[in-house]
Amino acid sequence: MHAITISEPGGPEALVWAEVPDPVPGEGEVLVEVTASAVNRADIMQRQGFYDPPPGASPYPGLECAGRIAALGPGVSGWAVGDEVCALLAGGGYAQKVAVPSGQLLPVPEGVGLKQAAALPEVVCTVWSNVFMVAHLRPGETLLVHGGSSGIGTMAIQLAKAVGAKVAVTAGTKEKLERCAELGADILINYREQDFVAEIKEATGGAGADVILDNMGAKYLDRNVQALAVNGRLAIIGMQGGRKGELNIGTLLAKRAAVSATSLRARPLEEKAAIVAAVREHVWPLVAAGHVRPIVDRELPMSEAPAAHRVVEESGHIGKVLLTTAS
Repeated sequence: MHAITISEPGGPEALVWAEVPDPVPGEGEVLVEVTASAVNRADIMQRQGFYDPPPGASPYPGLECAGRIAALGPGVSGWAVGDEVCALLAGGGYAQKVAVPSGQLLPVPEGVGLKQAAALPEVVCTVWSNVFMVAHLRPGETLLVHGGSSGIGTMAIQLAKAVGAKVAVTAGTKEKLERCAELGADILINYREQDFVAEIKEATGGAGADVILDNMGAKYLDRNVQALAVNGRLAIIGMQGGRKGELNIGTLLAKRAAVSATSLRARPLEEKAAIVAAVREHVWPLVAAGHVRPIVDRELPMSEAPAAHRVVEESGHIGKVLLTTAS
């Protein structure tokens, strides 16, 4: 088969479409013939040499995919060759085939095309696990999403609105904010021109956000805590703004607030399986009903992964950038 390989860390040109050995599904795994994968920030970090795959995972980038089951490994039940699926991966999505633990498989939801389903697993699992399983967003509360027009952001808007929450977003252009509004965002903040702490306070009558989903890390840490409501919850899922920041513990204590930080890739299989099962139970019916949908900016052939990475690094996209195989 062919896959995107990284012989040495570097720029987008480090991604090379090359012939590699076919994966073989092990105990409890299935072999998926990949129709599409999607670009995530973690893939860019891996290409740059900052985010190695966990031990035993595929060396190729790609944290999600959609396709058809080509073979079943030992001990797999509940799935059959030919089933159309999408999957959460620890790596290997940028390839024509990938071996996947069966607990990380999801059926392609009703009303979603096979290629478009590749835009769902990573963002849905990330948002559901952080915003709902950890931060426990409830109906009537306010969620602040940084990077509202990203793949994570566009999904967070939809899921929060589906459960009856109010949604605030930050984005850097009028066009991105308009797209967020189309998806249901109530409070639109241009982070280039406005102070999100002041804006969220004003929009909530001084209360602040009950939950904040943050992809920036250090750069926003202090201001995120300022923007939290009493009993607020800050969920950190990225470090685009740096790794080390200062936190005013006094403010955190006064607000009786909580800060959590999680990632998906290196979690044990049983934890990933539990998240995937929760997504299938709670989110897939919303997708089938049309309340939630994948937001796809564009599709590119997988062999053009360097161009796809440039698009994501330039942040000109809205939603997900897909990589498709010839199948």
